[in-house]
Amino acid sequence: MNLLLKLLVTFGSSASIGFGVWHFFVPRAWKWYSYMDPAATELAVAVRAINVFFSLSLVLFGLMNILFIFGGRANRYSLIVLLAATCILWLTRLSFQIIYPQGSINPALQYGMLAAFAVVTLCYLIALGLILFQKVVV
Repeated sequence: MNLLLKLLVTFGSSASIGFGVWHFFVPRAWKWYSYMDPAATELAVAVRAINVFFSLSLVLFGLMNILFIFGGRANRYSLIVLLAATCILWLTRLSFQIIYPQGSINPALQYGMLAAFAVVTLCYLIALGLILFQKVVV
């Protein structure tokens, strides 16, 4: 399989896994629950559930992409479907960072997140493009 494809997916997936693992610890590190009314227990439970689901999704998508690229058993169609789903997720995250930026309290954080999300998104988009348009042998 194309070395560039493997490098792009490995980098993007490593970043996805890293963001996912890091995000498990974000609520405590940023004291999310201190911003909520203590009586809003259902809200705290919902935020916790969404964060765990989001974090685990990033880790699992990253792992699946690596397994599909390096496993030697995936076909072209399965790679396209998985990479397309991953691209949609990262394009959504990148769009949200552009439209509703997080980290705006610190410009370095805000634009650092934007740059990181853009790089990961580009890795996956270029990898998908390689498979779609250059007929990379799987």
